[in-house]
Amino acid sequence: MGLSPQITNLVIILGMMQVAKKIPFEDPNVLNLCRALYALSNVVILAIHLYIMNTINRKKDLTTLKYVEPAPMGSTEEGKLVTTTIHAYDLAQAKQLLRSQMMGVFMMGVMHLYFKYTNPLLIQSIIPLKGAFESNLAKIHIFGQPASGDLKRPFKQAAGFMSGLQGGAAQSDKKAVEAAERAGRGGAKEE
Repeated sequence: MGLSPQITNLVIILGMMQVAKKIPFEDPNVLNLCRALYALSNVVILAIHLYIMNTINRKKDLTTLKYVEPAPMGSTEEGKLVTTTIHAYDLAQAKQLLRSQMMGVFMMGVMHLYFKYTNPLLIQSIIPLKGAFESNLAKIHIFGQPASGDLKRPFKQAAGFMSGLQGGAAQSDKKAVEAAERAGRGGAKEE
């Protein structure tokens, strides 16, 4: 089965922190090489996301997908029924991944250019690239794994630091969808 992605990320971070201590970032050539590695990594990630989006548009799977979106944390409302297609759902997920990557590039730019941190350049050259290949969309659209089990849509939220605040996972079981339809919560079809 292997190690979980969080454990391998931790091992990579700890290893790269030790490697970064030995790298002479004061040398402009070394610093420019690290910047180039970071830029190349982000270009590869962008290419992966664009390829996934292109594959989603080529397949254009119009199978209907119904699920109950969880209510926001602290809200007294019940979850909202969402009716969409696999094509629209995957495209929205791909755009979310792309937005997340761009936010990471922005944050790294602030940390490096404004605060003059250099060590995160190495770590951020590897971890996001690894994450792009481990994403559910990459597993389905690049590696051709079937969309069942953990890859069944709607995707389960990855367990993380803020996952407890987001109100739980989307429910796609027949009982939850039928209950939401009877209650008349949402039901607007997303295009």
